[in-house]
Amino acid sequence: MIRVLVTDDEPLIRAGIKMILTSADDVDVVAEAANGHEAIALARAQRVDVVLLDIQMPGMDGLTALAELRRTVPDTRVLILTTFGAQQNVLRALTEGSAGFLLKDSAPVELIRAVRAAAAGEAYLSPGATRHVVNSLTSGQTALRAEQARRRLEKLAGRELEVLALLGEGLSNADAGRRLHMSEATVKTYVSRILSKLDCENRVQAALLARDAGLGD
Repeated sequence: MIRVLVTDDEPLIRAGIKMILTSADDVDVVAEAANGHEAIALARAQRVDVVLLDIQMPGMDGLTALAELRRTVPDTRVLILTTFGAQQNVLRALTEGSAGFLLKDSAPVELIRAVRAAAAGEAYLSPGATRHVVNSLTSGQTALRAEQARRRLEKLAGRELEVLALLGEGLSNADAGRRLHMSEATVKTYVSRILSKLDCENRVQAALLARDAGLGD
């Protein structure tokens, strides 16, 4: 079972998320928190696999809690819950080690898929918002930042660049495999190699790097 902690300051939101997640036979919501302080304490006590963490909360916000969770329970994966109105916070969340993010209006099946992906050690970027959010986050990039990103990508071979470009579009391993006529296992091998060469912690960081470099434009 995937042990999940749901963190949101709105009880109705927590109840809705819990109802969705417990409909899956492999997910168990073991605790709920209303702010970052509670989330940190419960994550330590309950030994959860995945924390769903809202950004905007009183007391301790989600971004502050994320940094503390990554420091104190590094094996616990953290998924950020967000809205388009909070895009300015998303880049910070991803670069600080979040396993990805979900929009609060995501479909129930997407929420379950994201939790399963996070528990499996994969990063999850909401497919319906990937291009919009990544473009927004990188729209103000400087020429220096773009040049630095392009230099990092010089480490990659041609096929690796093709796979990285699809990561930048938010494609899953299976979808990228279909696009490139590869097996999902082969794409997964390429992704692991790309993350190692680029010194990226997860595929979301690699996707942002691809967008910085203008890969796929």
